[in-house]
Amino acid sequence: MTGSRCSAPRAALAVAALAATAWPLSSAVAQSWPARPVRVVIPWPPGGLTDVVGRIAFQKIAEHAGQPFTIDNRAGAAGTIGAEVVARAAPDGYTLMVHSMSHVVNPFVYKSLPYDTLGDFVGVGMLSRQTGLLVAHPSLPVKSVKDLLALARSRPDQLLYASSGSGSFSHLAVLLLASMSQTRMTEVPYKGGGPATAALVAGEAQLLAGSPAAVSSQLAARRLRLLAVTSDTRLAAFPDTPTIAEAGVPGYEYVGWVGVFAPAQLPRALVERVNAEIARALDAPDTRRRMEEYEPWTMTPAQMAARIRQDFDKHARLMKLVTAKTD
Repeated sequence: MTGSRCSAPRAALAVAALAATAWPLSSAVAQSWPARPVRVVIPWPPGGLTDVVGRIAFQKIAEHAGQPFTIDNRAGAAGTIGAEVVARAAPDGYTLMVHSMSHVVNPFVYKSLPYDTLGDFVGVGMLSRQTGLLVAHPSLPVKSVKDLLALARSRPDQLLYASSGSGSFSHLAVLLLASMSQTRMTEVPYKGGGPATAALVAGEAQLLAGSPAAVSSQLAARRLRLLAVTSDTRLAAFPDTPTIAEAGVPGYEYVGWVGVFAPAQLPRALVERVNAEIARALDAPDTRRRMEEYEPWTMTPAQMAARIRQDFDKHARLMKLVTAKTD
């Protein structure tokens, strides 16, 4: 009995001693990182927004670090295939992931995932944000968000909005708008942003929350009408266009993002080191020029953790609306 009483203080001292040495050890590892090539898993095909900004950022980080950062495109199942690879990787800083906001949507799209979205990853830094442009077909008799909502209230379920697929940015941005304004509009899903934009231009749908890259040329040709932006601040490229919050739906904000993740047990010193390298890369003048159209966006790890939690909870609520509508 006496022996068991004495073992607890000894165990506590051992844990304290280990904790005291862990931070200096991880700091030393962080200072020498990277000492060998780093694999960067991008769970999307080459050429999309996530792939493009990931390659730009890690090309610059490689220049600074003096080690190669090898891009590994593991596409499929909305990013879940590549995410599983990273969840199972060693938390040593030599496997990272560049993923979109789909990462926090997938738990509500797939019945089961081979990883815990919040528990198996740590966010180490943001790269860019994705703002939607709320655009309408010119035949729709609206010139503002207030006009749109008044029309939607007078014609419940009759206004058709195009999306790049159920659960996509373009779907959930309008779904959130309808939820917050207590209106009902009908989604018409397409296989990607390009087909959704083409369908809107052709008059198959009347509304879309599309990316600037997808809809800007159609706006310039006056084939579409711009009503608002989905972010909480105006875009420099469209300074006269109000946010949806300004235009009549206070508190509305829906922006996507591209961020960098690592396996959850990555030491705090390494998280901070990778975050600092990301910020340094995005602040480089040549990177700023290349990233300008992609809305570069940096955060501390703590800010990113809060954002991920916020977006996870937001999509939990939004996907309940999807389920309720499809049941």
